[in-house]
Amino acid sequence: MNRPRTQKPKRTMGVRAHAALALAPVLNQRGALTSDVPEGVAPRDQGLYRALCFGVCRALPQLEAIAEKLLKSAFKQRDQDVHALLLIGLYQLYHMRIPTHAAVGETAGGARELNKEWATRVINGCLRRADRERDTLLATVDQSPEAAHWHPQWLLNRLEKAWPDQWQDITAANNVPGPMTLRVNRRHQSREAWLERLEDAGLAARTCAFSDDALTMETPCDVEQLPGFQDGDVSVQDEAAQLAAGLLLEGVESRSAPLRLLDACSAPGGKSAHLLECAPESALTALDSDATRLERVRETLARLKLSATLVATDATEGAWWDGVPFDGILLDAPCSGTGVIRRHPDIKALRREEDIFELTALQARLLDAQWQRLAPGGRLLYATCSVLPEENAEQITAFLARTPDAHAQPITADWGQIAGEGRQLMPTPDGHDGFFYALLEKAAG
Repeated sequence: MNRPRTQKPKRTMGVRAHAALALAPVLNQRGALTSDVPEGVAPRDQGLYRALCFGVCRALPQLEAIAEKLLKSAFKQRDQDVHALLLIGLYQLYHMRIPTHAAVGETAGGARELNKEWATRVINGCLRRADRERDTLLATVDQSPEAAHWHPQWLLNRLEKAWPDQWQDITAANNVPGPMTLRVNRRHQSREAWLERLEDAGLAARTCAFSDDALTMETPCDVEQLPGFQDGDVSVQDEAAQLAAGLLLEGVESRSAPLRLLDACSAPGGKSAHLLECAPESALTALDSDATRLERVRETLARLKLSATLVATDATEGAWWDGVPFDGILLDAPCSGTGVIRRHPDIKALRREEDIFELTALQARLLDAQWQRLAPGGRLLYATCSVLPEENAEQITAFLARTPDAHAQPITADWGQIAGEGRQLMPTPDGHDGFFYALLEKAAG
């Protein structure tokens, strides 16, 4: 997606104005939120910058409902930065421990820094009223499920239909930041040995229950504080994502070495790296349709001193393939991301219901294309970070129905729940993301 043109931040601009400029493309549905902090945000304000940007996206349905009550008319499209400022002010008033005078004054002053002096009084007036009428406004907007659960209505409808007993737990987990989980590089040391190094550095973590390589930090920190990070001793990766390598390799490790592995949608490269850490003798090919994102895979592998064949290509196409089949294929398919909303809360603003139909069609094409590249007796692991059945269990059921030489291998595990021929993980507060896995084996020739 092309990044929209936005006003270039000034070095003298405050953190709230910077956050407004980052949020405006999201509100316009023209760009995603990143964790990158723009030049000009002082180091002491970088945590606040991220808290404002991600917090506003997280509570967006509620904040938008309140803003609608406060405004006589909506801001024009070109003034979405001002609208973002209003949401930033509301988020501070209702969800942060920032003194009211600072939340109102500093936020209204942000309009002046955006060269929109006219909006200063509008923002100031709205926020002062929001503070005075807090209880009434919250009680009014929270009558709407969309505002009460901080999710768009179309997604609430789908979640409730798919998971009638769990949808409220899913939305609650989506509304809190995910923990910082790490993957210890087993080629360098054991998880226990690295945990001791971490404790020596004065940092606390706990081992995760389902991945043998995973640790969750008690408190998130800069990766540069992690012992041996630049030497590749450890990487940041959610526990659910770490399950992929074990699931795929368990079924193919008995085949003749070196294994030929394919990661069909590899960026940013965490699962490719984990596969190579677990099976270092393998020959891995990593594809991604986005050359810029594929560069992140290259950087990830370089830090970990791992090598793979990287190809920037559409995985539904076959021109890149030499015709030699793969023993194992990981297809971490593009999806709605509904299992990782807590880490990417801008999904609430950017994703539309009609996207689901396009995504499921793309997933089907990717499955069919990768199947042609799988060796007889080989295994394909299908994965998404979605909790929607049409992208997961229903997708696999349809694939098996049209693919006579494919059959599902049962995933016996102490995590998640059975979902059709696969296994579904739901996002869990302080635990793993939402993920789906299905393991498919090709009939021997």
